Amino acid sequence: MKRNNYILLILGLSFFGCYYDKVEVLYPGSTHCTEITTSFFSVNVLPLLNSRCNSCHGGSSPSGGIALDTYDNVLTYVNKGSLMGSINFQSGYSPMPKNSGKMSACEIRKIQSWIDAGALNN
Repeated sequence: MKRNNYILLILGLSFFGCYYDKVEVLYPGSTHCTEITTSFFSVNVLPLLNSRCNSCHGGSSPSGGIALDTYDNVLTYVNKGSLMGSINFQSGYSPMPKNSGKMSACEIRKIQSWIDAGALNN
């Protein structure tokens, strides 16, 4: 009888000892950042800038004269280093988005991955 109890205990532990966590289930509402192998301006960068930056830095009169609503405009600030300096809150750059929290590490990685891939207009 004792042997049967041990077998049941081992079987029970094997069923409850391992499980698969899903980020979406454990942390609802969190954004899961997947690694980007190929970054595209039109898919990864522009939509992010539209949602996080272009309410101020888009349109006919962008804040501070800094427009981030087209590839050519964005490339200007990429080449100066000010885009990454600002969104990383680096010393010497105006932290952006202004009066808001820093972009998530995932959002910053998306932009940096695009720059590292050559900042192509794709």
